[in-house]
Amino acid sequence: MFPISKSSGSTLAAWLLSLDTARLERVLTTRADAVSPPEPRSVGELADRLQRPGAVAQVLPRLALPHLQVAEALAALAPTTRDAAAELLGAVDEERARGLDAALHTLADHALVWPDGQGLLRMVAPLRQAWDAPLGLDPPLRQLLKDTTSDELRRMLGALGIKSGGTKQQRLTDLVEHHRDSARITELVARAPVATRKLLERRARTAPGRSEFIVFGSPGIDSEPGARWALERGLLVQDRRGYGTARMPAEVALALRGPGWRAPFEPVPPDVPAMPVTPAEVDREATAAAMAFGAHAASVLTVCAASPPARLKSGGIGARELSRVGKAARCDDVVVRIVFETAYAAGLLARDGDRVTATEGYDAWAEQEPAEQFAVLLRAWRTMQLTPGQARDEDGKSLAVLAGAPPCGGCLQAREGLLTAAARLPVGHGVKSHADLGPLVAWHRPLADSLPQDATPFATVIREAELLGVLARGALSPVGTALLSTRPDDDAETLAAACRRLLPDATASARFGTDLTAVVTGTPSARLTTLLDSVADRETGGTASVWRFSSGTIRRALDAGRTPDAIEADLAAISVETLPQPLVYLIHDTARGHGRVRIAPAACVLHGEEPALLAELAAHRGLAQLGLRHLAPTVLVSRTSLDKTLAALRAAGYAPVAETADGTVRVEKAQRHRAVAPVPSPRRSGATSRRRKTDGRTDEAPAAADLRALATRLKTAPPASPQPDPYNGIPFDSDTEEIIAGYARQLSLTDVRQLAHAVSEGHPVTIEYVAASGSRTIRTLSELDLDPPHLYAWCHLRNDERVFTLSRIHGVMPR
Repeated sequence: MFPISKSSGSTLAAWLLSLDTARLERVLTTRADAVSPPEPRSVGELADRLQRPGAVAQVLPRLALPHLQVAEALAALAPTTRDAAAELLGAVDEERARGLDAALHTLADHALVWPDGQGLLRMVAPLRQAWDAPLGLDPPLRQLLKDTTSDELRRMLGALGIKSGGTKQQRLTDLVEHHRDSARITELVARAPVATRKLLERRARTAPGRSEFIVFGSPGIDSEPGARWALERGLLVQDRRGYGTARMPAEVALALRGPGWRAPFEPVPPDVPAMPVTPAEVDREATAAAMAFGAHAASVLTVCAASPPARLKSGGIGARELSRVGKAARCDDVVVRIVFETAYAAGLLARDGDRVTATEGYDAWAEQEPAEQFAVLLRAWRTMQLTPGQARDEDGKSLAVLAGAPPCGGCLQAREGLLTAAARLPVGHGVKSHADLGPLVAWHRPLADSLPQDATPFATVIREAELLGVLARGALSPVGTALLSTRPDDDAETLAAACRRLLPDATASARFGTDLTAVVTGTPSARLTTLLDSVADRETGGTASVWRFSSGTIRRALDAGRTPDAIEADLAAISVETLPQPLVYLIHDTARGHGRVRIAPAACVLHGEEPALLAELAAHRGLAQLGLRHLAPTVLVSRTSLDKTLAALRAAGYAPVAETADGTVRVEKAQRHRAVAPVPSPRRSGATSRRRKTDGRTDEAPAAADLRALATRLKTAPPASPQPDPYNGIPFDSDTEEIIAGYARQLSLTDVRQLAHAVSEGHPVTIEYVAASGSRTIRTLSELDLDPPHLYAWCHLRNDERVFTLSRIHGVMPR
């Protein structure tokens, strides 16, 4: 009922079991996704997780160019030997041979390729399927002929002049051995008819095609000139039913490409111009960039907290709001975009209806020192699956910020590749031009995404790293080094410590000038920023911030309830020197004219020609709730709306009339009222209520497992886990597992365990789901609630609660 592994998984399990504890721990470290809770109980279960298509797909973007090139070569020939792979890749000299061995070692550490006991290199099946035609080749002969009958093999061998064996397996082995000899194939094709030779040479150097449609009655491959001769000798292989195009075995294509043809292999990264740079220069420039970004981030978030930006109807924050925030915060559009995305990812901003507002987390963040503030945003930038600096799409149209774009793994790998490439530069050197980093990023992460707006490869992510102080003088800064060495699930203190070494503490004082300005060097503290923002306008930010006072800014503080003496005292408390007289005069001159005209709030006005009647209304106890107040003997103001005031006066026995806006008597007509049909509330499943963050994000993943202890347990555990069988006394680990196994019959025991653990512990999980229409989708779910035969969960793809049928879940991956 629960298959643990297939043939490739069995050989993988055997190889894993042969490793020592240290090497197995290294495999577990590189493939931490396979160790996610619940931990595998056996090497067989671990091998089953490692060979899942989704698990392999998570590894591929993290591989460098030579790793993918070696993997593609092995996919074209696998299973094959190390020497055959070296010959195909041209890894015959010492340097290229070392590069091949290093690539094979890395692929083995990721449990993608491993040596078996027969001297062959094996690979997980999903990795082979990553290429439709690796190296432009069709599959090897053995795979193409797996469904061929024994008589057909005998006829092929007879056409080649080879005496055939008695069994199908022996005949297939003889034919494969013949085709593996490049000299025999070359000699055979040289004796072929001219039309056959031209056909084979053309097919050997072009990528194989795939027929999308089968047209019955159309001419087959054997109708081409010379094709029949090749089909009879296994140089081309046709589907037994005659469907599709004939395919050329990989051995034949490689032989016809000639002994000089080699698969692409670049074991050494591209050489880029470098220049000497001292650590002091890097620190100085990185500090300036980090301080400027931190000050701009504080300004942007202060503006958002005071005046939340509006969202577009289509979602996200548009260009107009970005321009408003950028103008108020005195920073560029790209900085505003980075701050918005990183602050949202860090939980400092959240969507709230048609606005994006600051959260309680922002209030705590604003009280922190600049180094801690910067570390929070930097950590968010490191892990986000998008490039926040992207401002244009493929058509050149402006993109909104916080628009809920789908996750982009290639964007994350572009950032990973940049950090890795910068870290591999020679010690004490940086690139002459940051554009030179693009080829290095492409070598370290070939599957990373470069944006359409980039004039040079990866220009946007490189620019982001400059603004954040991760790159300085073409080299990786201390903050960048700490960022690269910090795992996403590590304690944030490591990165914060690096930021504290680079960034000074917040400044709590300012220098006031006679030109009505206040200058703060460094990053102002939250208290200082709040005070100066309340009485002045910020003009510049960065390594030094400037505020300017005016009568309008002082009046703004007076309107907020501050007194002139309190303003002067607060400013004197933060001033390095005595406040200049022009500023003191400005405060008190503005205060003398403040409040000479008063405006009273009024929901409606009552007036009449009899002062005694209006005095009676104001003194009437039954009308006290209206809040009537005299402005003149014949004028009253009410803090209650006109209609309610009118109804209250009439209920008290008076006969008032209402006026329109132009002073004429309002004519009242009876209105017909209709009740609004109630909207049914959505169904809430489960016995307990759920808490969900307003932006749909979930809590952090659990801490990583102790990989050394896990490796030790796997080495001593039986190779395969016992299959649960309640009828024979082998129970499931939990009732949840047994319930899920009874309904989700498409899942293996490994998937059942992972899904049950996610339900029990409240962890997010990614599933492969087949809808009733037959369409397959990958869904990330959180807040799981099991209600057999259904699973209620928050779907991150739809950003809403959804109901999933357990029997339609075909695969499970930890998130």
